[in-house]
Amino acid sequence: MEFLQTYWWVIISLLGAILVFMLFVQGGQTFFLTTNDTTLKAMRVNAMGRKWELSFTSLVVFGGAFFASFPLFYSTAFGGAYYLWFLILLSFVVQAFSYEFRSKPNNIFGQRTYDTLLYLNGAVGCILLGVVVGTMFFGGDFTIAKGNILDGTAPVISRWGYLHGIEAIADWRNFLLGLAVLFLARTQALLYFINNIDDDKARDENRRDLMVNSIIFVVFFVAFVVVLLIANGYEVDSDGVVSIRDYKYFHNLLEMPTVLAMFLVGVVLVLFAIIKSLVNKAYYRGIWFSGIGTVMVVLALFFIAGFNSTPYYPSAADPQSSLTIANSSSSQFTLTVMSWVSLLVPFVVAYIAYVWRAMNRKPITPDEIRSTEHKY
Repeated sequence: MEFLQTYWWVIISLLGAILVFMLFVQGGQTFFLTTNDTTLKAMRVNAMGRKWELSFTSLVVFGGAFFASFPLFYSTAFGGAYYLWFLILLSFVVQAFSYEFRSKPNNIFGQRTYDTLLYLNGAVGCILLGVVVGTMFFGGDFTIAKGNILDGTAPVISRWGYLHGIEAIADWRNFLLGLAVLFLARTQALLYFINNIDDDKARDENRRDLMVNSIIFVVFFVAFVVVLLIANGYEVDSDGVVSIRDYKYFHNLLEMPTVLAMFLVGVVLVLFAIIKSLVNKAYYRGIWFSGIGTVMVVLALFFIAGFNSTPYYPSAADPQSSLTIANSSSSQFTLTVMSWVSLLVPFVVAYIAYVWRAMNRKPITPDEIRSTEHKY
């Protein structure tokens, strides 16, 4: 059972890491309103329009896998912090129809209206998803009593404070991570633009934007890492009792050297991608190094959140209600069946890679934007 729980936390962590990488689509959308060059804007919109389904799908798969493998987290977070999750899902819903309708004939709202909605999806979606991940380190305002399931009048296992998740936004540590996620998404979007848009003028402007956004990202990311490493955290003993441990996540990194190495290598890859893209105008493959580095860093963060006797969803209201991979997972039968199904994941990843390569085989150019009839 312990092996299955560990296996599925690794799967969840990987899906979460892929989701954070795919947020470059949301980051790219925050640039739609920042230029008056209609050709550059059209190239940026079409670069993101070809990929928006992948970020949306990543979010859905991540949520579905969490529901199946760790249902108590799903019912606690999605069922209790519903105001916070409603805002996230609403921001992603407007993304779907905005791409489809922004260039339709007789568009009574105008392109700028839909571009504004896409901007909101990019900014709000990234920040709030960062806030949600922040609660996995700094806690949520909930309590859990499994005995409540027998209460005929209110069979609710988890109960939240009256703000139902909105209070997480007010925690500056969560918001700090949200800003780091936003500017990471913007930085990776610019790296993707440099890779996917074949136009010297566009690449020069993207590099100028990359300089600013990457610096802001590094500042927010370093600040979050420092705050995380000096923060106290919860630890679970062999009897399931939760207690406070000073510098918990710092100790987790030291006590899991493989995870520490993964974190450091990921950081180096992201910085390499940014610096080389800035200093070498002929270099345009930074998105790949940055993407791999992002996945490694996020994996490391999920691992220190859930492994080494750590509650991955601590309760700020009642530490003994904190969720661990042991007390919140599905049954052994469910995890076993799902593990067999998970063997299909490499085939799905291979298909996504094939589709991605087919879409990117021909870079976007100004001539294509002027001549093609199918534009987002």
